[in-house]
Amino acid sequence: MAHPALTPPGVHPDRVHVLRDGAPRAEGPVVYWMQRSQRTRANPALAHARALAAELGRPLAVVGAMAPEGARATARSATFELQGWRDVRDGLADLGVGFAFAIADPVDVALAAAADAAVLVVDRGYLRADVAQRERVAADAACPVVQVEGDVVVPVDVASSKAEYMARTLRPKLHRVFEAYLDPVADAPAPQPWSGGAPAIGRFVSVANTLDDVPSLVAHLDVDASVAPVEALYPGGERAGAARLESFVAGALHGYADDRNQPHRARVSYLGMYLRCGQVSPVEAVRAARAEAPAAGEANVASFVEELLVRRELAVNHVVRNPDYDRYEGLPAWARRTLAAHADDPRPARYDDATLEAAESDDPYWNAAMRQSVATGYQHNHMRMYWGKKVLEWSDTPEEAYARLLRWNDRFHLDGVDPNSYAGVGWVFGLHDRPWTERPVFGNVRSMTQGGLKRKTDPEAYVRAVAAEVARLHDAP
Repeated sequence: MAHPALTPPGVHPDRVHVLRDGAPRAEGPVVYWMQRSQRTRANPALAHARALAAELGRPLAVVGAMAPEGARATARSATFELQGWRDVRDGLADLGVGFAFAIADPVDVALAAAADAAVLVVDRGYLRADVAQRERVAADAACPVVQVEGDVVVPVDVASSKAEYMARTLRPKLHRVFEAYLDPVADAPAPQPWSGGAPAIGRFVSVANTLDDVPSLVAHLDVDASVAPVEALYPGGERAGAARLESFVAGALHGYADDRNQPHRARVSYLGMYLRCGQVSPVEAVRAARAEAPAAGEANVASFVEELLVRRELAVNHVVRNPDYDRYEGLPAWARRTLAAHADDPRPARYDDATLEAAESDDPYWNAAMRQSVATGYQHNHMRMYWGKKVLEWSDTPEEAYARLLRWNDRFHLDGVDPNSYAGVGWVFGLHDRPWTERPVFGNVRSMTQGGLKRKTDPEAYVRAVAAEVARLHDAP
């Protein structure tokens, strides 16, 4: 039984997990180490930290950090994230919450902040690195540590205790309970306004005041500068995320059920990148869509909720319950067997990495999809399926195809390095799918053909749409 002072009322108790128990320290602020939920509105972790601060009569502070380097880090992803931290800084100032942000190892910054804290609140991440970070903090912190889960609708441990086979096995479990987790959390000022400068983070220097100049900060990071920012199309931050959600529910949601799989129409939410960084709350997205149902139509809202709730949280289930979620070995055994049986089948074509990254295959529709990824940081989800299936067809082995797709997913896409995109890569190879009629190269894994693409969509219009989008990006100041 956790110390009662760590679990004040407010946030749904299923979202709250005490990682390091004990009585709050007799002095110091309540500190929220923000890492996964990069927003100041509709944030259960921030709401819980605020409730703790009120209960203990302490001021409230938030600390954040970005590692100066990373194997998968690019100028594109760093720019998007730093724009998010800028919005966090501004939003917290309006709420009277202290804020410190450092370019340093996030765990080291969290532990430095915990040294002077009464309680440390953390949000929940699902990837291997996220889990390891929180385990280190909980093991070494000088104060109690409470984790609050705010980036799924249904807490993952409530949804299912096992790896789900596909959407149809998880869907009923989510639909039985998700209404209980749709209540909004309070967005209120801190009980005591913060004063006295930046919160203490030990030997680390807060660069919060320099977040207005994101390009200069990015220039000092050890990231891949060849993958350029795309802020003219997709600016980062909770303000941009809120505007994107508002625009979607008033517009594209109204034709979502019929048009979401039509790549040239772009009637999609474009929320994936904001959800990846926690700059939009999935609960708020569901609530906003359902509020629009009288005008948008129940079928469109249901289709969006299916994607946001069932498909996205199936991906979270995958990374939590499958330790090999981003490895070829994590694919279903039946899929690996059938792909292995066809590994020596003749390929219709083979392309090296340079040719494919330059979008110079003999397939104009695949080229447009790759160009959209490389140039804009986004690729329409229906084309991602086709894109991935063709890479499987054009690679020497399925293992090579998997490695290529994972690398490009994490390097180019703003929603890369995320459960949803990892599940999407896995789907190309049979994850969350069933065996189909046997075909060369694919075996019993589902294939996609150019003929099928033409029957179901308008790929010529998609090619033109991508060309126009890339041109707009190049013409942006």
